[in-house]
Amino acid sequence: MEKLFKLKENGTTVRKEILAGLTTFVTMAYILAVNPSILSETGMDPTAVLLATCIASFIGTALMAFLANMPFALSAGMGLNAYFAYTVVLGMGYTWQVALLAVFVEGVIFILLSVTPVREAIFNCIPLELKKAVSVGIGLFICFIGLQNAKLVVGGATLVEMVNFKENFSTHGITALLAAMGVTITAVLYIKKVPGSILIGILITWILGMDAQFFKLYVPNPEAGFYDLIPSFHMTDFSKLGETVGQCFNVDFKSVGILNFIVVVFAFLFVDLFDTIGTLIGVSSKADMLDEEGKLPAIKPALLSDAIATTAGAVLGTSTTTTFVESASGVGVGGRTGLTALTTAILFLLSTFLAPIFTSIPSFATAPALIIVGFLMFTGISDLKMDESNYATAIPAYITIFSMPLFYSISEGISLGVISYVLINMRCGNAKKINPIMYVLAVLFILKYIFI
Repeated sequence: MEKLFKLKENGTTVRKEILAGLTTFVTMAYILAVNPSILSETGMDPTAVLLATCIASFIGTALMAFLANMPFALSAGMGLNAYFAYTVVLGMGYTWQVALLAVFVEGVIFILLSVTPVREAIFNCIPLELKKAVSVGIGLFICFIGLQNAKLVVGGATLVEMVNFKENFSTHGITALLAAMGVTITAVLYIKKVPGSILIGILITWILGMDAQFFKLYVPNPEAGFYDLIPSFHMTDFSKLGETVGQCFNVDFKSVGILNFIVVVFAFLFVDLFDTIGTLIGVSSKADMLDEEGKLPAIKPALLSDAIATTAGAVLGTSTTTTFVESASGVGVGGRTGLTALTTAILFLLSTFLAPIFTSIPSFATAPALIIVGFLMFTGISDLKMDESNYATAIPAYITIFSMPLFYSISEGISLGVISYVLINMRCGNAKKINPIMYVLAVLFILKYIFI
């Protein structure tokens, strides 16, 4: 252990690292319930998605341990899975196989960027406010999806409105009420810093649902999408993984619009790149891992681990695998080396045997997790400079934020944010401060709207 992870040099012990790895896993294990719930909306088998998520998480987190010796864990990224399901598949009409191909291509590009200086060039060309705005916008988008999954928000005369709790109470009403209770429970647990608060919130909401079913407050109606809440305990069907493995290569390219596909790939790449770098820097600063210049010395192998995990995850059958900000929980209890990550990786692998439990969790129980995680991403709005002297950047950031939930698309937010930033700053006499790469991106996005 000492040779592999340099424990003494990093001022830690085996016991402390294992405890940190367990803490990290518990705080992010909610993804094993949420990801199958989201991706199954595209027609993918939830058990296959869960198995792919567990294995991709194991691969990425183990690579982080051995290549970078960092205490960071990886899994299917929130926001990116929503973009995969609700924008690319349900919105654009692509099959989930095409979406997986886009994730695979993005992963390959990310691998190349991780070993070349190009990554820094792309990262540095985007204004800080737009980077922050992307995270905030995704937070609102995820929250909106959670409200819909909870049936708290439904279609109506004003496009969207709150559910009528009295109407269809035994299905829509009670599940919306349970989800609202779940949000409150999860928020209290999180505020009190209970380890694994989000996962615990999911499980408590699910248990309350089973109680409601027992007392006939909730009545299953499979035809309307309301199923029996009591799980059936059986062995994991590992053969289900065969339904998604390699399907990213089973694509009819004639049905794929090249320009639109490039936009999808870029959106995946953009969010993955900045989300990963932001997470690495943010968590590293809390762990005092940054050098005197504020840089992370092992960022290249860390990014490479992330990129390889994304590529492997696409082949297995899950959306973009990325570094989780919940890694901060393990760092907070003393995790400093790759042994923390390795512990978390092993727990992800063992989770494959619990697939029947995770895939049985109803969407109203995972909705509170989406809403709270959305809040955590939204908190980045406090870092945006909204004073009058910075309006030329703040307004494009604002456009980026509201576009994602209102247009139900992360990529639309990114596109409109980049275009508005370039146009506004050009007209305001700030053309010199615009990075040349931003002009290229703006032109590409404008062409997308003209020809697609």
